[in-house]
Amino acid sequence: MTDIALVAADWLTLREAADARSRSRRLALAAARLVREPVVVHDLGSGTGSMMRWLAPLLPGRQTWVLHEADDDLLRQAARAPGFDAAGRPVRVETSVGRIDGLHVGSLAGASLVVGSALLDVLTRDEVETIAAVCVAAGAPTLLSLTVTGRVRLIPDDPGDRVFEAAFVDHQHRAIEDRTPLGPDAVAVAVASFRSRGWITRVAGSSWQLRSADSALTSEWLESWVGAAVDQRPALREWADEYLQTRRRQLAAGELRVAVHHADLLAFPP
Repeated sequence: MTDIALVAADWLTLREAADARSRSRRLALAAARLVREPVVVHDLGSGTGSMMRWLAPLLPGRQTWVLHEADDDLLRQAARAPGFDAAGRPVRVETSVGRIDGLHVGSLAGASLVVGSALLDVLTRDEVETIAAVCVAAGAPTLLSLTVTGRVRLIPDDPGDRVFEAAFVDHQHRAIEDRTPLGPDAVAVAVASFRSRGWITRVAGSSWQLRSADSALTSEWLESWVGAAVDQRPALREWADEYLQTRRRQLAAGELRVAVHHADLLAFPP
């Protein structure tokens, strides 16, 4: 693996358990009732395959999962750890290397369900529109989970919480070369895009609730969250150092609790 892929894989592995307990089971079961057999699931931005491992036991029958990912190192790792269906059988895994901006209706051949996790907020408006257009054209119900909303809650409270939250949200919207990610606006944009094409949408909360047992994930998230805020507003650096020292002490003492809010979206034809 490249160094970048190793970092990405480590982060995805670290968050997998929190993701699994946070996704909306209600929307997943609703999606399961919509799928047609043979069950062919296309996973957009599949990473190391955590969505597959979580969702496969909730879907009916034997399954084929087509994993779409720009990083072939992550695809290889995902293929080595397939999900298992409700009967305990490993799902069949196919892989497709490619970017979202290259997605077309032929990419979703045979799809009975399209899914994605921690995906929408890093996409542009055009890319979200592409997903909606292609999924609607394919007639495949679509379940997109764990999109950040920008809201966090840390206990105990600190005056810095809202300041760093606001700077983080601004950072999520920053332009990167010729791309401007939607960040916390992504679910609203996706809902509007699917609805404009006549589809029904359902949204549910899917917040991480991090406790003392999640200290490694909390530490990594906290450093990244504050780091992004400082990257957006360098004047916050001195305050950020003091803030992180306080939060690290609380985390080490088992006193820190964190809620990182996400939203899940299910879109399907009427």
